[in-house]
Amino acid sequence: MKTDLPCYLFHQGTNFNAYELLGAHFCVQNNVKGVVFRVWAPNAKSVSVVGEFNGWNKDACVMHKISVGIYEAFVENVKEFDAYKYAITTDSGEVILKADPYAFHSETPPYTASKVYNLKGFRWTDGEFLKAQEEKNHLKSPINVYEVNLASWKRKENGDYYTYLDLKRELVPYVKKMGYTHVEFMPVSEYPFDGSWGYQVTGYYSITSRFGTPKDFMSLVNAFHKVGIGVIVDWVPAHFPKDAHGLMEFDGKPLYEYQGKDRQENEVWGTRYFDVGREEVQSFLISNANFLFEQFHVDGLRVDAVAAMLYLDYDKRPGEWVPNAYGENKNLEAIAFFHKLNKEIFARFPRALMIAEESTANVKVTGPVHEGGLGFNFKWNMGWMNDTLSYMSTDPLFRCYDHNKLTFSLTYAFSENYVLPLSHDEVVHGKKSVLDRMPGAYEDKFAGNRALMGYMMAHPGKKLTFMGQEFGQFKEWNYKEGVEFFLKSYPMHAKLSVFYKELNEFYKNTPALYRLDDGWNGFSWIDADLKDDNLYSFIRRDGEGNELVAVINMSGKDTEYFIHSSTASYGVAFNSDKVRYGGCGKYRKLVYKPQKLKDGRVGILLKIPKLSFVYLEKVTD
Repeated sequence: MKTDLPCYLFHQGTNFNAYELLGAHFCVQNNVKGVVFRVWAPNAKSVSVVGEFNGWNKDACVMHKISVGIYEAFVENVKEFDAYKYAITTDSGEVILKADPYAFHSETPPYTASKVYNLKGFRWTDGEFLKAQEEKNHLKSPINVYEVNLASWKRKENGDYYTYLDLKRELVPYVKKMGYTHVEFMPVSEYPFDGSWGYQVTGYYSITSRFGTPKDFMSLVNAFHKVGIGVIVDWVPAHFPKDAHGLMEFDGKPLYEYQGKDRQENEVWGTRYFDVGREEVQSFLISNANFLFEQFHVDGLRVDAVAAMLYLDYDKRPGEWVPNAYGENKNLEAIAFFHKLNKEIFARFPRALMIAEESTANVKVTGPVHEGGLGFNFKWNMGWMNDTLSYMSTDPLFRCYDHNKLTFSLTYAFSENYVLPLSHDEVVHGKKSVLDRMPGAYEDKFAGNRALMGYMMAHPGKKLTFMGQEFGQFKEWNYKEGVEFFLKSYPMHAKLSVFYKELNEFYKNTPALYRLDDGWNGFSWIDADLKDDNLYSFIRRDGEGNELVAVINMSGKDTEYFIHSSTASYGVAFNSDKVRYGGCGKYRKLVYKPQKLKDGRVGILLKIPKLSFVYLEKVTD
């Protein structure tokens, strides 16, 4: 490989295939087979590659410079899966051992060496799926995501992890059966500490070896695509942990992290922030995003901790941060990085989903770069999540005082392209599971869960729920254990699972629930102010003349609700009170025809059970 141009682009921050330059690559030099190793370590006095192939002898394979700070060595007799590290002699003369930042494979924790691996050779069979995605407008398509932690979706009887191939056999058909459109994996790049859930990454180019090889992961993605399910992965470009073998002070001095102490560290997380203003770091991170799309055919990235990157005072006390050149708290380098990242990804992969986990009121996160936006195409709606779960945790007797928590989101629902998340973060650390947050008796908790989902599915925005919610896990999520699927042997949990499956399918098959998520032409209130009755009613439209009326009773009592309609009849398209969902079966009518009441009003009169919802569609005679 000629390295002059790739090295130049790397240093310019525009080598977005930097993983083809750096790392470990099988090749032939002078008719000799071997592996060429390359690493960026500009502050090092010297670098050598050590591993199983040379007895971990730092003097056996001394690397030479091919560019400013880039070292290279060609080594014969290296086998696939051989473990290796870089022995870096720092400016002070200390020798430190570092894993390869660009390694394609790694040892399984607690071991920390990189492994030589050949990514080539996997036979993809998902061409039709990828072509269909390229022709899809995500804004006008149903997106209903099942979020999964691969370490704890299921565990084997002896406590071992499910492998990627086990997940291929069980998770793929399960997600398909349950009617989701996408699966989202919590971070899959190599991480040393299980308790970080993958959010403290040491091997950005290594799909975690806990569950198998990179090609096994390819097989899992390919299997999802074969049944029409898109794959989103969590991606963590904000920060990295301080493990000795990782990126922290990689060549003896701050390299991947910021130099200045005011920006360098997040003390709450115990991690270092990437210096996204440094060109070589831009090449590293944007290449990594490209790598996941190109090599693993992922369909989207959920970009973690965007707010931590955007704001200089994030998790900082007064006096701990320095304003930017304009005296503001915005990180201008991070803003420029996101512009560069999103422009590059969408230029290469127009089908991509780039989803920001951004917890502030920053505007235009999903706005186009040329209009001053950050360039993402979706953003998690954290405000909706917090307000909704707060409301649902309130006893129905007192919900009238919090009525606006379910209406306020419509004041900003169309300011961004939103995903409505009920994610892993909401079922840990004493917050309780979604089902257990619901007030009331046993049956009321299930009814409340169903009512929550009726509101969520009809609210503008794409959808995401975390594993276990679909059958009502009572316990909080524990990353050390599998989800409690045994609960599905109990009637109410089994019925809730049926409810989720059928509601998911209904969502996919009802364009009014997703086609116009981004504007008032797809939504209008019927009654937004029925706080004393804990009632919500509104209309969703698909832009082609079809409407869906949603009426949701969040109170703890059965009630009546009147809809003015002089001529139109309405049929029940979906209701949450069916016996097979765990309800009481109080809905008797399939079609409601207009009638004249004693007070002269003409319309339809609904009798709505407590903690339930009904979707209605106009019907013709």
